[in-house]
Amino acid sequence: MSTLPVIAAVDGSDSSLRALDWALAETERRGTTLRVVHVRQYAPSNQTDVLVSGEEPPAVDPVLSQVRDRLADRAGLPPVEYLDYEGSPGSVIPGLGDSAQLIVLGSRGRGGFASLLLGSNGMAAARDAACPVVIVPQEGREIHNESEVEPGPRVVVGASVEAPDAHTLAFAFDAADRMGARVDVVSAFPWPEYVWTAVGGFVPSESDQQAAQDEIVALIGDIVAPYRAEHPDVRVAVVAAPGDAAGHIVGASKDAELIVVGRHRRRLLKPARLLGSVTQAVLLHAASPVAVVPPEDGEDD
Repeated sequence: MSTLPVIAAVDGSDSSLRALDWALAETERRGTTLRVVHVRQYAPSNQTDVLVSGEEPPAVDPVLSQVRDRLADRAGLPPVEYLDYEGSPGSVIPGLGDSAQLIVLGSRGRGGFASLLLGSNGMAAARDAACPVVIVPQEGREIHNESEVEPGPRVVVGASVEAPDAHTLAFAFDAADRMGARVDVVSAFPWPEYVWTAVGGFVPSESDQQAAQDEIVALIGDIVAPYRAEHPDVRVAVVAAPGDAAGHIVGASKDAELIVVGRHRRRLLKPARLLGSVTQAVLLHAASPVAVVPPEDGEDD
């Protein structure tokens, strides 16, 4: 078991305090230390990592003091450390991933536009951190999902039969084991809603779609078999559905404990580190915390 801490990045906003509570629970599940971090940004808008000339930071960080007061009366807390940094949060927070098991932060902080669904610091951390990042959404996101879901705690993970991400699947099964939850594996596949054909042409039928879904379920079953063997107490449900992967994952996020998605592998024509379109959509719209897992070591370096 790793001895690295879980990092909760706070800025005093309600969103970051909600993320702090999630990070505390996860720290207890992992049996490690919680490191509460606040990045004090004193730089002018066109600079980073410097103090404004003649300005001194306060001796006591008021945001960390707020967190200490919030946790003062709670019993049974894991070990908690408090660290403050000076600089640009969008640069400092992702850099902390080299010495953490996990970074947790809220979807919206104090800065920026309140109407945005995901703050720039959360986007930067999810895109650039070396460790997995959990973004905890604001309360009240509505999910319109008419499909029935078996009750009970769930960890939802997206998986592709063409390119399954071993690191993402392993993270999901580990999380479910710690939470006493089942794993819902969601895999989407393309399927035409309508097909123009000439006389004698072929139009896919409902039975064809069912056959495709059955094949996807079987393939995903083979893919997750090693993780089931490693976590024999974790139940698994496979959901194969036609259409948009992001839409199905977001729909499954209602009342889930956690959504797990992969970040993105670098491509030859896209050398920069990126968040995939599915991951971005899930971060923007999911109703439950979302874990963004970086690729296997070296695959996006």
